Amino acid sequence: MIGPRIAAAMVAGMALLATPAVQAQQLVVATYGGSFADDTKSCHIQAFEKATGAKVVLQLGNSVQIAAAIRAGGGTPPYDIGYLDDSLATQLNGEGLIAPIDTGKLANYPDIAKQAWGPGNSYVNFMTAATVIAYNPDVVKTPPTSWNDLFDPKYAGRMALGDITGTSGLHFLLAVNRMRGGTLDNMDPGLAALKGLVKNTVTLYTQADQLISLFQRGEVVIAPWYPDRAGSAADKGLKIAVAYPQEGAVGIKPTLVIPKGAKDADLALKYIDTVLSVDGQSCFAEKKYAGPVNAKVKLSDKVAKLVPVGETYERLWYPDPAAVAAHLPEWQRRWQREVTR
Repeated sequence: MIGPRIAAAMVAGMALLATPAVQAQQLVVATYGGSFADDTKSCHIQAFEKATGAKVVLQLGNSVQIAAAIRAGGGTPPYDIGYLDDSLATQLNGEGLIAPIDTGKLANYPDIAKQAWGPGNSYVNFMTAATVIAYNPDVVKTPPTSWNDLFDPKYAGRMALGDITGTSGLHFLLAVNRMRGGTLDNMDPGLAALKGLVKNTVTLYTQADQLISLFQRGEVVIAPWYPDRAGSAADKGLKIAVAYPQEGAVGIKPTLVIPKGAKDADLALKYIDTVLSVDGQSCFAEKKYAGPVNAKVKLSDKVAKLVPVGETYERLWYPDPAAVAAHLPEWQRRWQREVTR
């Protein structure tokens, strides 16, 4: 017979066995796919998880897709952190869907460039980048010097463009429109120009790393793309080079935002602090060819040749993010009606 004391001990032991293990905190991060996600994992996520014991769950998409999901979630966003172009971050902030970043909780705040912060600290620009011209130097013997070079008939059927749902597609439209006398209030010249050019493309890509296989197979020899993606692809053996157009490449300010209503804002702040740290910025600069915003980071010569620095940085054109955000829905509708139909 089992005595009462033994029975009680057995019940207590069973209760202990039945108690679930304490689960690690989860941080849901929406970011870009391909090599960008790979380098985010190795430069930021691993360090963050080691320091906090939390687990990062990645959701991949482009800026338009991530912004749409935050908007659809209203006050219950599907993410704790979102990676967005500054125009979309500005748009969501205007809609009251972004929580201010508490810089008092960021150890690295004093080292970050002041211009990296959005209005009211609604977002932080964590790297500098650009939309430039990528090309295969074995085929394109004379490096392109202008956005107009993409209209050369010799590239018909051998080029790709980004769709307007991605940054490179939007930026190319803006650059062409500007060169043809348009403004952010008048996109007619740009849309008219691209309507004819789209017929010469192999595809309108929607995810940045789609271009890698197209360049590898020789289907595409030139396209608007990003120096960070091109640098990562070149490191893996792809024959590719980049050119900064004489009219100025279009500057990119990728940002981090905390959607209003995020489940764990304090944990999200720790993630942002990791991204902004010297180690996080240095790693991402070297692996992703990303211009750092932390003043303590020193670039290698290899990276300095690709990222916008010096003269190429001075010539960058940054379209007004508030104006872009205001007009983007209409541009997207017109793109579907006038360009891709």
